[in-house]
Parts: sequence; C-alpha cells; structure tokens
Amino acid sequence: MEIKKSPKASLENKRLLFTEIGLVVALLIVYIGFNWSSRDAQVAVLEDTTQVLVEEEMIAIQNELPPPPPEAPNIPVLSDQIDIVDDDIKLEDDLFINTEDDANLGVDIMDYKEAAVEEEEVEEEAIPFQLVEKKPSFQGGDANDFSKWVNSRLVYPEIAKENGVQGRVTLQFTVEADGRVTNVRVLRGVDESLDKEAVRVVSSSPKWTPGRQRDRAVKVTYTFPVIFQLR
Repeated sequence: MEIKKSPKASLENKRLLFTEIGLVVALLIVYIGFNWSSRDAQVAVLEDTTQVLVEEEMIAIQNELPPPPPEAPNIPVLSDQIDIVDDDIKLEDDLFINTEDDANLGVDIMDYKEAAVEEEEVEEEAIPFQLVEKKPSFQGGDANDFSKWVNSRLVYPEIAKENGVQGRVTLQFTVEADGRVTNVRVLRGVDESLDKEAVRVVSSSPKWTPGRQRDRAVKVTYTFPVIFQLR
C-alpha cells in the first residue's frame, strides 16, 4: 500500500524560513557578545586610570644665622710713666768660691795615655796544592818520601785483618805557614778502623817546609791517599 503525503505537511516548503530564523538568531548572539566585551574593557580602563593623590610633606626651611665674629684681643696700652721701685735686695759677697784654698774642691788632671790598638789577625784561606807557586816539601823530599814515612808507621788493625778489609783511604790535610800538619779529615773512607789509623799516622807528621806564594809562606791544602793491603 503506497503512503501519500500531503504537500502542506511537507517541511521542504518552509526550509527557507527556518534558514532566515537561524541567521537572525546567530546575528543576535554575535551582537550581544560584542556589546558585553566592550563593556568589560571600558570598566577595566576606568579602573586603571584612577590616580592616587599623595600628599607632599612640607619641610620647613630654617635659615641659620652666621656665627658672631671673634672678639678682638685686648691690646695693652703703653704708658710713658716710669715707676721707680726701691732696690732692697742685698747681694752676698761670697758667691765666688776660691778652689785654691780647699784641696777637696780641686779637679785632678790625669795624663792622657793612648790606648794600644790590637791588630786583628786576618785568617788567610788555604791555597790548593796544585795552584801554589812553590809546593810544600816533606823533609826536603816530595810526596813519595812522605808516603814512605806513612807506610813505615802504619799498624794494620786486627779487626780489619780478621774481616779481610783492605783498600785506599783518601785524606785531606793542611800544611800551615809554619809547617804544621792540621785539619786532617777523611774524604773517602774504606772502614772505620782503617780510616782512624790513617788519620792517626798523618796527624803525627813532623813539620814540613811550607809552600810559598809571592815569596811569602802560605797555607796549602794537600790530598793524600793511604793504601791498606793485606799480604
């Protein structure tokens, strides 16, 4: 069975009307929205432009008076009048004392004696054996003679013999300007017992003929080896 629809009941004929009503409603909503936002902006602007009045504090200006000028000093007034004062002061005649009459008041005059000035002795530095002009000599001989003299007086320590210790002990000593042998010390040692024996013998050396520098006796340092060898 086919359903028939009345032309009056169809909504297609009223579509244009509904479209116009929708446009009117939309325009009305947009208009109301613009009016509402402009009102809020106007209120905000009015609130921001409010000025706050601050009362300025009035400061009273006081005019300070300058200090008064200093008073002028009192100047004494000179007068031509001279006052004569009676002189009642009596001077004693015994103000001057004669020292010749009293021996206790005299001053003893002592003879000036020049104090003796002690000359300070300047210690001269020892000159190395290689640099001195004239070498020191032992009993008219050379270093070989001194070496023979030392070897003839060496006593080999028993403890060094038992341990089989031998070697060369290098000594250094000074031949003074008067020929004495001083400042004996070990430069390179081997054993304590051997070192002491070498120092003992060299320290007991008789006087040398001192070295000379510019025709003057001087101190000379000497390096000397002492050889210990087991046989």
